Amino acid sequence: MGHSCIRSALGTRRRAREFALQVLYQIDVTHREVDKALKLFWDNFVSDEEARDFCERLVRGVVEHRDEINRLIESQAEHWKMSRMTRIDRNILRLAVYEFLYCEDIPPKVTMNEAVDIGKKFGTEESGAFINGILDGISQHLGAKAS
Repeated sequence: MGHSCIRSALGTRRRAREFALQVLYQIDVTHREVDKALKLFWDNFVSDEEARDFCERLVRGVVEHRDEINRLIESQAEHWKMSRMTRIDRNILRLAVYEFLYCEDIPPKVTMNEAVDIGKKFGTEESGAFINGILDGISQHLGAKAS
């Protein structure tokens, strides 16, 4: 596979993660159910099928496993309750933890880099470092559990 194919796949996944963040943010604010939130999003945004499929996999997975994901995040986020985190940071963390747990085809390092980059793009000045610190702890915790 040439570099352009790899870059294209990474670009598609990045777009899908950014779309998923927007849908999860919407769900967080409106408490809309997943199908309605996704429909509303796709009615307003055009996407290629691959990005759309990955986005939907992420959104549905995060919503389905939200309690487990939230517990894992809170266990590593000392002094930070989920409710005190910005909606952007909270949902980027949820996406990344879902990938850690359920997307074995994606190396954890890729997931972490993507989450930090998206945090820098959409979050506050502190988002990148905050997300990195929590995901690093979760990654180590999961790695220790797996071995």
